[in-house]
Amino acid sequence: MDHAVLQAQTAPTGDIVATGVSAEDYMQQYAATFHEWVQGVVIKMSPVSELHDVLTIYLRILLDTYFSLKPIGQVRNAPFVMQMDAIDRFREPDLQVILHDNPGQLTATAMLGPADICIEVVSAKSVKRDYGEKFAEYEAAGVREYWVIDPQRQRSQFNRLTEAGHYTLVAPDDDDHYTTPLLPRLALHVPTLWAEKLPNVIDVVAAVQAMVGE
Repeated sequence: MDHAVLQAQTAPTGDIVATGVSAEDYMQQYAATFHEWVQGVVIKMSPVSELHDVLTIYLRILLDTYFSLKPIGQVRNAPFVMQMDAIDRFREPDLQVILHDNPGQLTATAMLGPADICIEVVSAKSVKRDYGEKFAEYEAAGVREYWVIDPQRQRSQFNRLTEAGHYTLVAPDDDDHYTTPLLPRLALHVPTLWAEKLPNVIDVVAAVQAMVGE
């Protein structure tokens, strides 16, 4: 999406708590308490459901285990800020993967520049934001992959940035595993995300060890 078009979009969705807020004031007063910042507008994020929380924790454990065995990056979860100065937005993805060769700067409180992978777990009140606003923003900012995980609809979208700077949808393989060159040998089994009971920590560690051969 053209940056000028993105900048001209209507007000962001969500519970607006303040307007005319500088980026500096946002970081000092709002960032730590699950708020996002779009062109001076501060939006309060919706409370997460148990389903959202459990699924986010599972993905965090999976990625942390992967990076423990294959130390090529790290993962951060909300309310950790991803600062996208080029499009005048500070978002707090549910999870963001930052590889060690990322050209941005990872600080103690924020990722300065686009993460390599952003993951949003869709909740009832975030449908428009996750499928629409953040899709356009992460594409424009240069996030290399954007995963949309929608447990209510049992639907996933894995969007990968092309050389032309646009997202293309990448489907899982015939065995319902999603793989990406950004995370070599990691295979995310999509149907597991919709299981009534997700794998425990011990099972996740064993599964990732089998994948990476450690």
